[in-house]
Amino acid sequence: MADGPVDDDWLALSAAAALASHRLVGWTYWDPGAIAAYTALGVPGGFGFYVNSRAAPLLAAGPEAVAAAYFSIHPGFVAACVNTAHAHTTPQDIFDARCASVADGLDRLFPEVCDTLAALAGSLWEVVDGLESGGRVLFACHRGAPRPKTGALSGWLAVNALREWRGDTHFALLVAEDIGRVEAGILDDARRRYGGWIPRSRGADDAELDAAFDRLERRGLAADGEVNAAGLALRDDIEKRTDALCASGWRNLGVQRTETLVAVVDALSERFVARIDATAGANWMPAARSLDPADPTRSGALHELGHHG
Repeated sequence: MADGPVDDDWLALSAAAALASHRLVGWTYWDPGAIAAYTALGVPGGFGFYVNSRAAPLLAAGPEAVAAAYFSIHPGFVAACVNTAHAHTTPQDIFDARCASVADGLDRLFPEVCDTLAALAGSLWEVVDGLESGGRVLFACHRGAPRPKTGALSGWLAVNALREWRGDTHFALLVAEDIGRVEAGILDDARRRYGGWIPRSRGADDAELDAAFDRLERRGLAADGEVNAAGLALRDDIEKRTDALCASGWRNLGVQRTETLVAVVDALSERFVARIDATAGANWMPAARSLDPADPTRSGALHELGHHG
């Protein structure tokens, strides 16, 4: 890993690279072509595509391991997805279907990124292979999965692995702060001003939300069913710490390559988010959306729900 402190420029570039990677990956989870390929494997209605395609290299470990890796999604839903996959197909077939649909989708929908991904593939994999995998199970599974040596898909898979490294790292920070599954959704929801939508989208019900708010209030992170300034400050601090830890990978990629990747994805940012809006809905994949309410990639359907929705 690169040595030395993380200065403000690298912190900002790490955050920008994270947003770019969320956009580059996020559109695939609800892509109709990808879900059709998954359904063709025998899975009724393509049920559980998001969970099973993202975790395909880990599916053989079973629903408990996959739920632990996802952290913020209800374990009962994860188990239903994984068990359905095991009943109808294989993890390798799911992974192969995902790869084929990504390659096709990049070529059809976002051809402008393909040359850059292909050109950076080798450098990106060098970074991925040099990262510490300890405690980062989903990342490790993707790093160990079969990979094409060249081409846009190869570059995309490497970016996906870097995104999972970030996700594993972020979850570790949440766990270190004793932030639970539902609390994590509540804090992110407040940070993004989603009006209570995020924890519900991950499976939390009224009882779980009430219990999570009680825990946050006992810690001084919420009051009267709302996240307060202390809660928002803690969530922002966790995000900055995630950016700082993840800067090492991007520094190893180098300023020029990282900025090139960010620029080519940023140029298509509205198209990436519009694809998510069209196939999933206007709030889904919040990590791919700007925090600025005036930004068109923020969300097309903000609403004040309150924590009972």
